Amino acid sequence: MKGFFYRVFCGFFIGTSIVAPGVSGSVMAVMMGIYSELLEIVSHPFKNFKRNFFYLLPMGIGALFSVVLLVLGLTAVFESYPVPAFFLFIGLIGGSLPTVLHEASSGVFKKQYILAVLFAFLVGTTIGVMAPAESAEAASSSVNYLYYGFCGAVAGMASMVPGMSISMILMMLGVYMPFLNAARHLDILTLGVVGVCFVIAMVLFSRFTKFIFKKYHNFAYFMVFGFMCGSVLSILVRITRMVDVTKLPFFTWAAGIATLCVGIAVSTLFQRLGKKLNAQEKQ
Repeated sequence: MKGFFYRVFCGFFIGTSIVAPGVSGSVMAVMMGIYSELLEIVSHPFKNFKRNFFYLLPMGIGALFSVVLLVLGLTAVFESYPVPAFFLFIGLIGGSLPTVLHEASSGVFKKQYILAVLFAFLVGTTIGVMAPAESAEAASSSVNYLYYGFCGAVAGMASMVPGMSISMILMMLGVYMPFLNAARHLDILTLGVVGVCFVIAMVLFSRFTKFIFKKYHNFAYFMVFGFMCGSVLSILVRITRMVDVTKLPFFTWAAGIATLCVGIAVSTLFQRLGKKLNAQEKQ
């Protein structure tokens, strides 16, 4: 079992993936050498319950710390500089694409992988375009709670898929800002609905994820790659819904380009740091 403080550190990065679109907690877990253990625990949550609890406890501490910090910080950023914030997340997604593509390209390339990329790209783009426009306030109607539960379930299904970002999914579905606002104001009902649906879907879908990525490794990663590319396009569409891009001042465009570069750099740094820490942990 890995050291307590190392798992706190792992939890911090995984917590980052919950709030920061484009940062994949599963990719972080893979690079830090804990993905297989996490997938096994999630697939069989009540098997060796005591051991699993104490294994996950330090990760929960680290994740909680990073989530609190990011919720407070990102809410302020979105309120003041929404367009640069979205460009930051595009950069975070873009920075992780080479890692996913490298994983997908291992082994013999097959023609059907192209179809996998195109299909996943189409699905990702369609979801983003058809999703409702985001509002910072989480309305408390039964219809919205049903949709929030559905979104939580979709995010839970995607949470164990390497390369998929929980918050990226929420942003594509048009509920990222309501959830961020709910977390900031401790809206227990909204967070509870989302959290319960998330956990149930994650547990139920984890075994299927385990099977698919073991039996169809390359095909699955190419689909993840295509979906991530589609998510980038869907975020760009969401920006055009928010503002008239033709009337944006030069400062906003400059800030957007700067945050895009920062996102790519941070994502790349996270992945290299994760690989380095994983190598040191295995020594």
